[in-house]
Amino acid sequence: ATGAELAKAGFAALTGGGRGVMEAANRGAHELGGKSYGLNIILPQEQKENPYVDKSIEFKYFFTRKVCLVKYSCAFIVMPGGLGTLDELFEAATLVQCQKIGPFPLILMGSKFWNGMREWGQEMMREGVFARDEIGFGYVTDSPKEAVDLVVRSLPSAVRMRLRPTK
Repeated sequence: ATGAELAKAGFAALTGGGRGVMEAANRGAHELGGKSYGLNIILPQEQKENPYVDKSIEFKYFFTRKVCLVKYSCAFIVMPGGLGTLDELFEAATLVQCQKIGPFPLILMGSKFWNGMREWGQEMMREGVFARDEIGFGYVTDSPKEAVDLVVRSLPSAVRMRLRPTK
């Protein structure tokens, strides 16, 4: 559903290109006629792009893949995931906090899944690790439409005008 909402709004879906949730996002965009890209990491176990990726780029190293994920994105819509997902999320969060990129919303899909991290973030704020305005770019939602609307609203108007929504 999130990939489809991205396509409806005129965005490409850019994922790690693998199976599971990444495949679902690519499929949603692809089936609505939107662009669908994968940035695949080469791992010892079998890893190939999913069938809904229009174009795939393979990476040997995680750090180069993360650079490209950020470079070619205007936001991250982050699905529940593991250590790789957290690595990419915190890389982007650090770049936003240090004002190396932005505006760049980080939208976490799945309020139940991300609740523990939200509580941890609140505790870190209370401890003075960072201020609220340093993490004010993060959002949590269960709605693909709301997630994409947040991305659209974060864009400068000149960029918003260039979006070409699918019909």
